[in-house]
Amino acid sequence: MEFKINSKILEKLLAKIIPAVPSRTPMPILENFLFEIKDGSLTVSATDLEIALRSSLNVAAEKNIKIVVPARLLYDIVRSLEDTQVNFLVDGKGKIKITTDKGIYGLSYSPSEDFPEIASVSKEKELIINGNDLKKSLEQTSFAMSKEDMRPAMTGTLVEFSKEGLRFVATDGHRLVKFINKSFASDTQDQYIIPERAISVLLKQLGDADVKIYLSKTYASFIINDLEFISRLIGEKYPSYGSVIPLENENFLTVNRAELLSAVKRMMLFSTSNSKQVKFSISENSLEVSAEDIDHGSDAKENIQCDYKGDPMDIGFNTTYVNDILSHLVGDQVIFKLHSPTKASIIEPVKNNENEDIMMLLMPVRLNN
Repeated sequence: MEFKINSKILEKLLAKIIPAVPSRTPMPILENFLFEIKDGSLTVSATDLEIALRSSLNVAAEKNIKIVVPARLLYDIVRSLEDTQVNFLVDGKGKIKITTDKGIYGLSYSPSEDFPEIASVSKEKELIINGNDLKKSLEQTSFAMSKEDMRPAMTGTLVEFSKEGLRFVATDGHRLVKFINKSFASDTQDQYIIPERAISVLLKQLGDADVKIYLSKTYASFIINDLEFISRLIGEKYPSYGSVIPLENENFLTVNRAELLSAVKRMMLFSTSNSKQVKFSISENSLEVSAEDIDHGSDAKENIQCDYKGDPMDIGFNTTYVNDILSHLVGDQVIFKLHSPTKASIIEPVKNNENEDIMMLLMPVRLNN
């Protein structure tokens, strides 16, 4: 059987699907695209068993066919071509002849029977969210996901329906981020945990287009225009994060976010690689940030103008975590809500965007002296 397609259109399609092809796998079948032509529609799919991507477009073909083809070889061939028509001839004996106006290229293909079935997610529960809004929600939270596998739930981002709105929560035990999109209030309290790899791939697909989200107990489906992205969910109970959020932190430090972030970045040059410690010495309208590398005999301190209402305090933080939090917050001014040098601090923008609420929690570190 034969079918024809423009090289640039096919390249665009394959570029959407290739992220689901694993670079290393003990299952060689996963290194292929699943090509299915049915009634003039070409659907290309790929999966690594954790995530799957598929997309379709119309092609000129007289017969239906379902085969698997080497993903990276085909993708590399197609994207190396100029803008031209590509003719595919499938001989029924395991060979594909690809013909352009300048060359002929031969590939092998395999039967589709061994390609794993891609999960189908029920369309009963649908959520439609703008792609940029979803991207912002995930970007502002996912950086706090745990990199350690000891507690699998914390290696993903929690998506939680609530009366407040749609919550996105991530924590690694040292910091916690809660982002609420108030446009999606729900009477249910359903929770879903999206794995880190799925978020990494999904973020690259999000843009201006609306995203239709379908959720089941084990899978999530995201439909963006003609692309469907399916991910397995983490089947663990998410930690009771609300119990670690302090209710009353009575000391308030308000400071320019960019100015403090710039100072913290410089402190990172002077903090020791082991402790990564930055010290905040706070008194009335005075914030001194300092760091010291005892091993190399270097140190630094800076004074930053601030507004502080509370008791004088010396408190230490991990420079990397402070840098991450200040980098992911928005707005000119941020407020640190503090209780004591040993209790969790709350960091928030002074003014949230409309229909949004973001809270970041940071655990302090013990000061050297």
